Amino acid sequence: MSVLEIRDLHVSVETEQGTKPILRGVDLTIRTGETHAIMGPNGSGKSTLAYTIAGHPKYTVDSGSITLDGEDVLAMSVDERARAGLFLAMQYPVEIPGVTVTNFLRTAKTAVDGEAPAIRGWIKDVRDSMKNLRMEPAFAERNVNEGFSGGEKKRHEILQLELLKPQFAVLDETDSGLDVDALKIVSEGVNRAKENTGLGVLLITHYTRILRYIKPDFVHVFVAGKIAEQGGPELADRLENEGYDRFLVDAVVAPEGA
Repeated sequence: MSVLEIRDLHVSVETEQGTKPILRGVDLTIRTGETHAIMGPNGSGKSTLAYTIAGHPKYTVDSGSITLDGEDVLAMSVDERARAGLFLAMQYPVEIPGVTVTNFLRTAKTAVDGEAPAIRGWIKDVRDSMKNLRMEPAFAERNVNEGFSGGEKKRHEILQLELLKPQFAVLDETDSGLDVDALKIVSEGVNRAKENTGLGVLLITHYTRILRYIKPDFVHVFVAGKIAEQGGPELADRLENEGYDRFLVDAVVAPEGA
């Protein structure tokens, strides 16, 4: 069993107004086969956590640690993190003009595994995954995310997830912009990947609707850069009914000198 551990993580970002602290001491442990949902209001630091795990250069780790099976993730380059088994499905996937989906997927698979996949088996795997995600065969020859709808971009992210077979997947608001049918298809892809590989999932979302399809083992409420409360699936139901108001009141910083 692999373990992704985050300990007392503090992260900041540079803005026009100066250094802005975002994460303020995050502790989280994810094991293979577990699904953790992170919920919280806008600006609470959920996406910052996702991008810090992936190694986005915009974010500065001020203190704390991220380890994968005891190995220092923060010392790894972005590609080293991917080879180690970390995967990020972005909230806003970027376009890559001039690179087809087919070439992108094969290049990514080769980079992660250290060798190119056998052509015949690879083609079959790609076709099967695309069929399961209700993607037309012609999609494979389109440029990555160029002119894609929101649903197509998210299906492409899950197509990568299924084919690259990471140990841990961070899904940053994968449900945003999806209609009911697309949400179900994307969720089925995540569940399929988990069933086939024992994937550990860190699912970041505002809403409980995706949790009807991807059942979390643990739910963590993110407020003001740290975990304010955690529990089981019942916590998500409580948030659906009550919202985040009670957490936001507790998070208000007292005036200086108070």
